[in-house]
Amino acid sequence: MQERFIGKTITYDGRQLSSHWAYRNFGLQGDSIISFRGPCRVELTEMVDLADVLEHAPIFSTDMLHFIVEHFDLDLERTIIRQRLLIATLKDVIVQKTGAQLRRAGDDLFLGQRKLSVSIATLTPVSTMIHTGVNVSSKDTPVPACGLADLGLPDEEVEDVARDLCRAYVREYQEIKLARCKVRGVN
Repeated sequence: MQERFIGKTITYDGRQLSSHWAYRNFGLQGDSIISFRGPCRVELTEMVDLADVLEHAPIFSTDMLHFIVEHFDLDLERTIIRQRLLIATLKDVIVQKTGAQLRRAGDDLFLGQRKLSVSIATLTPVSTMIHTGVNVSSKDTPVPACGLADLGLPDEEVEDVARDLCRAYVREYQEIKLARCKVRGVN
């Protein structure tokens, strides 16, 4: 599995959830996790989460840290489990850096009742994908939210959160693969 932080600003608009996005844009072929920073503006027409569509709840943030994960298998349930692992690992990284008392509820992180993250897992014709976005700023969000800045994280350390999460996710993924290879079958 490959990982990369993209140092340029990219607006996440939902179209990044398409098969081979990391390969087409950054040359990463195969399972990958890409991180980047930028605004988030997902219109209802691009939304994957049908619950949000039915509630007419578009996603917007002026500044987010984004993660796009692609696994080349077609097991959506397995990818939802991977998504939960990604969120739990993200919580660990942020708590270690800020000491914030975060709460995970499913695939979201909260500080009290304020939402820190958004996440979705979906299926493409050849892969499964995850998008997770973490507010850097809570300015102008459509729901009560908090951002990494509200947690006291200096702006110059935002990229560190991205890199640390990508490395930790890849490590977990590789360790899971190796764990399958060290046990014998039982009758």
